Amino acid sequence: MKKIIQIIVIGLWAGFSIPLANAVEIRDFSNPQQQERYENLIQKLRCLVCQNQSLGDSDADLARDLRNEVYGRIQSGESEEETIRFLTDRYGDFVLYDPPMKGITVLLWAGPLLLFLCGGFLALRHLRSHRVNSSHPPLDPEEKNRLETLRNQLRQDSPD
Repeated sequence: MKKIIQIIVIGLWAGFSIPLANAVEIRDFSNPQQQERYENLIQKLRCLVCQNQSLGDSDADLARDLRNEVYGRIQSGESEEETIRFLTDRYGDFVLYDPPMKGITVLLWAGPLLLFLCGGFLALRHLRSHRVNSSHPPLDPEEKNRLETLRNQLRQDSPD
């Protein structure tokens, strides 16, 4: 029985740990500056499939292809700016984690603030309209007498 439990535990451990292992890409650079530029670029650029990971962190096929593209451009002597320009021309500003402030990207930068302000405005408007609608006109003398009679009856009926 002990052997069966050990086999099951080892099987489960192996089954969960194998998918977590990442393939390591070995890149050869002619100098450390190229490797530093490469590492910097793959952290600045977003995986277009995962969208929440950098190229360096993603295991997607497209991310691997883009890492190969960046590697080839660095090896050919292109600067970071030229490589970024090539990728943004091809894939748009979305490939950058930190998109530049342009007319088309203003919504990306101001969108969360606009949504927050619109939500606050709508909430205030709702609260104000609810407060106005919940106010009741004053009771006339007949209604006051009836209310007082009901209160007195409740006091008399309630056991203290």
